[in-house]
Amino acid sequence: MRTEPVPPALVGERLDVAVSRLMGVSRSRAAELAAAGLVRIDGAPAAKSARLEAGQSLTVAEPQTAAAAEPVVSLEAVWEDQDLIVIDKPVGVAAHAGPGWSGPTVIGSLLAAGVTLATGGPLERRGVVQRLDVGTSGLMMVAKSERAYSSLKQMFRDRAVRKTYHALVQGLPDPLTGTIDAPIGRLPGAFKFAVVAGGKPSITHYELVEAFAGASLLRVGLETGRTHQIRVHLAAVGHPLVGDPFYGGDPKLAARLGLERQWLHAAALELDHPVTGLPLRCESPHPPDLAAALIALRES
Repeated sequence: MRTEPVPPALVGERLDVAVSRLMGVSRSRAAELAAAGLVRIDGAPAAKSARLEAGQSLTVAEPQTAAAAEPVVSLEAVWEDQDLIVIDKPVGVAAHAGPGWSGPTVIGSLLAAGVTLATGGPLERRGVVQRLDVGTSGLMMVAKSERAYSSLKQMFRDRAVRKTYHALVQGLPDPLTGTIDAPIGRLPGAFKFAVVAGGKPSITHYELVEAFAGASLLRVGLETGRTHQIRVHLAAVGHPLVGDPFYGGDPKLAARLGLERQWLHAAALELDHPVTGLPLRCESPHPPDLAAALIALRES
């Protein structure tokens, strides 16, 4: 069960839309939860069409039932050999199964396609060495062999894997190139993170790629891999991701650009192969929804 204060950016939104964005589930799943009486506003059951108001609290409880068969999707492999696979993860797909998620996952889809994965880690996370949020698209690497799994886990600990993200943020950062070094921790009683005293050390580097009226496209690199790190850090310096109302994004700008999720894409992975030692670089182009938003900004 999760209880969240209604973020200012979601005031006036329908309940099913708000639950979808806050929980990272589909809008139809959010509507199902509301219909089953599992979504409450200020403690009272609410219809999916109810409009949220400032100062309200939102509670969502997942039903305790046996999990249905996990849906699968076809995943494009950007690189694959006997030791690892790098896929171009579409939005709406989770890295692995977990509480509150009934949609497709990378691990489930790979296994359904007959891909053999390393057995390291919990069963539902086999082979996982890095994760992307459901609402983030782009490159994700999974280990296929045990030797690759062990080596990649150490490489990520040693920061030997270079990950590059593209992020569209509100406003124009000052300076145009910079580093955000601020600890991140979970807010008490909420599935939300923030820059907090006593949080885990977190370092994000960014540089401007292209400036628009009211928004900027950034190239972002991570030294650490905290949950929601890019979203939290950029929001903390006054530049939330476009399409991310959970961390302060303006829903009107997202609607104008046709965005239904945060504009964040894992664009490149660069490393020395964990087994052969040879250089490996993978890249992913912007998917259609993100590319269309950039076109709309350039034409405005």
